[in-house]
Amino acid sequence: MAIAITLKSYLDGHNVDYDTVEHPHTASAVDSAKSSHVPAHQMAKAVVLEDNSGYIVSVLPSSNRLNLGWVNEELQRDLRLATEPELKKLFSDCDTGAVPALSNAYGLKVIWDDQLRHASDIYIEAGDHEHLIHLKGRDFQQLMDKLPHSVISAGKEYSRWVYE
Repeated sequence: MAIAITLKSYLDGHNVDYDTVEHPHTASAVDSAKSSHVPAHQMAKAVVLEDNSGYIVSVLPSSNRLNLGWVNEELQRDLRLATEPELKKLFSDCDTGAVPALSNAYGLKVIWDDQLRHASDIYIEAGDHEHLIHLKGRDFQQLMDKLPHSVISAGKEYSRWVYE
């Protein structure tokens, strides 16, 4: 597949320069980063959340863990993880689990982590488990500029320290 049709249309419609990076099949964003020799903090992963008000996608560095409490506090919501069948409906042109971080292309609300703000390059899932989209950090920021953002995740060591 390479790039999901919805995502490609969105990027082309916003006149964003990008290229694709092919890699062996992987099951997670952090594994995609490793197999592509991409720094994990530059790989933006998407975590789909839901509550009675609908869906929202949290975008964070693949090296981090989402802090659901921080997201709920920031948005004043009671979000939980979306289910796999819901993901299939929301991202019908993507392989299950290969959710693109630019989920606003799918008409979804997005909150993104401020830790992605200063990355010179950003990589996101292209919609399958074998390709990434590479964007300049400034282009990613421009696409995300009007969307809510905050610190919504932490590295694994920090997360463990906070909750143990």
